[in-house]
Amino acid sequence: MMNNMLKSESPKVYIVVLNWNGWQDTIECLESLLKLNYPNFQVVIVDNGSTDESIAKIGAWIAGKNSCVLLETKANLGYAAGNNVGLRWVIDRADFGYVWLLNNDTVVHPDALRHLVRRMQEKPGAGICGSAVLQYHDRGKIASLGEVYDRWQAQGYQLEANKPYDPGKIEQYRKLERKIDYVVGAAMFVSCEFLRDIGLLCEEYFLYFEEIDWATRARGRYSLALAPESIVYHKISESTKRQDEQTGQVGKRVSLVFDRYITKNRLLFTAKFFPYALPTVYLSILTYVIDRARVGAWENAWLIARIALENLRGGGRS
Repeated sequence: MMNNMLKSESPKVYIVVLNWNGWQDTIECLESLLKLNYPNFQVVIVDNGSTDESIAKIGAWIAGKNSCVLLETKANLGYAAGNNVGLRWVIDRADFGYVWLLNNDTVVHPDALRHLVRRMQEKPGAGICGSAVLQYHDRGKIASLGEVYDRWQAQGYQLEANKPYDPGKIEQYRKLERKIDYVVGAAMFVSCEFLRDIGLLCEEYFLYFEEIDWATRARGRYSLALAPESIVYHKISESTKRQDEQTGQVGKRVSLVFDRYITKNRLLFTAKFFPYALPTVYLSILTYVIDRARVGAWENAWLIARIALENLRGGGRS
């Protein structure tokens, strides 16, 4: 652990973890968080209307742990609104320097938080900092070192995805910071100033596109940062799988939940920030329809087409 002097110099960090029917993943995440080599943090678990044993299991696990608090939304509000419950709770405390939004299907390296704080202190103009997000099931491989965005297709791309993570390339990874358009939503580290100035996550999306919306709203006012020494392991798409299970779509070749929200939000985000790119985005969506039909995922193809047509006709919501 760090000495008392470092503790007095370490800003308070709140770590918000959103749980929805995933208490096993959440507890594994919490176990890793309580091993962090950082002296001044508190974990805020937000249960997003779970219908399994999450409240009981997580409540029993955190009993007696002053570093953890459990909040309940009573309904599945989606990623943004669920996290915003935790963010509002944090803002009311008025005693923090940073907030770390973490997916519950992540596990963090003990030094991950320390490196995030250091990078943000090195770059005071930054509002959001990302970690090196590695694959949970293949821990030597990168999931994302930040995201770049193609507005003409309304698609994000992970930098260095599926490449080996090499600690000897930290300086090379640092240079990627200049390319990043947004930080992957599984692990977003934000400053107090950013949160108070830019505001909460946009709740229009429910699932997907919240992180790029946040970064785009802050463009020109806050920069983005990357701490490649900060390692977070991500299981990827666990919440989407649980959504499919709840709607009876588990086992489908392509997730209907994914296709529904990705299609809707590609159009919503583009109309909001880059309306001139809508024609090419519609063309890109058409290729998704063709792709789903090609593999026999007809339900997905019709869903994507319906959402696109309703938006094209001015329906705006699907």
